[in-house]
Amino acid sequence: MTRHGKNCTAGAVYTYHEKRKDTAASGYGTQSVRLGKDAIKDFDCCCLSLQPCRDPVVTEDGYLYEKEAILQYILHQKTEIAKKMKAYEKQKQALKSEGQLESKSEERDRAEKFKQRENNIVSKPINPFTSDDGRQNGSTSSSSSDTSAGESSSSSALPSFWIPSLTPEAKPTMLKKPSKTVLCPMSGRPLKMSDLISVRFTPLDPSLDRVALLTRQDRYVCAVTKDTLGNSVPSAVLRPSGAVVTMECVEKLIRKDMIDPMTGDKLKEKDIIPLQRGGTGFAGSGVDLKAKEARPVMQA
Repeated sequence: MTRHGKNCTAGAVYTYHEKRKDTAASGYGTQSVRLGKDAIKDFDCCCLSLQPCRDPVVTEDGYLYEKEAILQYILHQKTEIAKKMKAYEKQKQALKSEGQLESKSEERDRAEKFKQRENNIVSKPINPFTSDDGRQNGSTSSSSSDTSAGESSSSSALPSFWIPSLTPEAKPTMLKKPSKTVLCPMSGRPLKMSDLISVRFTPLDPSLDRVALLTRQDRYVCAVTKDTLGNSVPSAVLRPSGAVVTMECVEKLIRKDMIDPMTGDKLKEKDIIPLQRGGTGFAGSGVDLKAKEARPVMQA
């Protein structure tokens, strides 16, 4: 099929190519794109700052962070939680005071209704010196004054249909009690400062300084086998020493004795933390890297 056939609009069949082209141009429907290598962070970069780590720490889920960045994040989250809790307590006190006022107003209304019923039982004496016209005039004047007062009060409290918070159906927004737990920005699981584990990368060339090391594509190696580390190499962090080794080294050497080769400490299964990688950008990397954009959906 020639290129002219793909763009032909006179065909009897709505092809897949035409459907994708129209969907992308319409602004509707979910779009998914596979990320390239330029959109993927390196394995030794912080998940928050996306820059190579000076003092790296890792969570129990294997996400790498710069120590300063993750501590600032935890402190910021605690501050936000304190603000939300203060607003929630203020709303709670306001609702409590409103409930007390409502109870008092209900008691007052009951007392007024009781007085009206008691007054209706006893007939009021008629003043013979006042005529019916005078009473009618007085009643009409009082009713007119009442209606004018009612109109002025209603006009001052008219609802606004342009502002959502002033519509007749609008209700005050109720705040929910905030959770005091700080969550990891990547995994969404609870995060504490004590859960952070220091990481020690083994540089490829110890004689190079940090600036010269960052300019190289291959910067770090396995602490045991000296294999080059990268996004295409599955790696793990050993909790006692913080050393970074390849998963091949873990499976072939470390799991036999379950001893940390750096410190000689006995290892448990939870002490071997697989490091989360960004991927290589290739389809065969084993990491599904897709970006999705949710857009409005047309409904019939």
